[in-house]
Amino acid sequence: MNIVLLGSGNVATHLAKALKANGENVLQVYSRNLVNAKWLADQLSAEAVDDLSHINQSAELYIISVKDDAIEPVAASLAHVNGLVVHTSGTTDIQVLASHVKQAGVFYPLQTFSKLKDVSFLNIPLCIEATDQATLLILKQLAAKLSEKVYELDGEKRKVLHLAAVFACNFPNHLYAMANEILQENGLDFDIIRPLIAETADKVMNNLPENVQTGPAIRNDETTMSKHLGMLESKPEMKHIYQTLSNSIKLMLK
Repeated sequence: MNIVLLGSGNVATHLAKALKANGENVLQVYSRNLVNAKWLADQLSAEAVDDLSHINQSAELYIISVKDDAIEPVAASLAHVNGLVVHTSGTTDIQVLASHVKQAGVFYPLQTFSKLKDVSFLNIPLCIEATDQATLLILKQLAAKLSEKVYELDGEKRKVLHLAAVFACNFPNHLYAMANEILQENGLDFDIIRPLIAETADKVMNNLPENVQTGPAIRNDETTMSKHLGMLESKPEMKHIYQTLSNSIKLMLK
């Protein structure tokens, strides 16, 4: 397929590379920042553009991979194209596209992406949705070229999935950052807890999280928790998070 990519961020970068690796042809990369567009376009042998009026009008697929609040204005600029237009958002309704373009769909990869870390799309869940069956078939075929895990989800299920992903990915990563702050302030290196993080993640690959919960809260070890809270007196926000999560663990596992 001849594809125009609208966006040059983390998701756009990895998705475009996966598409190219599987024989698809990215014609253009659009970004408001031409430097960013060119950085990605050069890796795809594509044209870089920073003006929506310069978008190729004859592509078969237009992938909008921008911030959620920018999806609709970008879609509006594609009202006259005949190709399929999709977005990669976990929370944006398909009607945001359908109200502007002839063929609309969703192509949402459920993964955390960073530009400089390579990932394989083979096991990344690809969640698709379309306004009609013909469009859905196109997206199923495209998704199957990239991943072994393709799911047809409507907008409401996709929002639920995205919310769960924030709890499973974004919040734990923030907690890792807090752990690193505690370690660094006390002359310890983050490397010392990497094996712990890896083992914690590995356990839930074959077990439900509530069945492998460990730590002072599940043991109701008030002495240890009291000591930890005392160590956090100078960090009221961390102390509040510690108390909230410990109480939540106790309630969930009663």
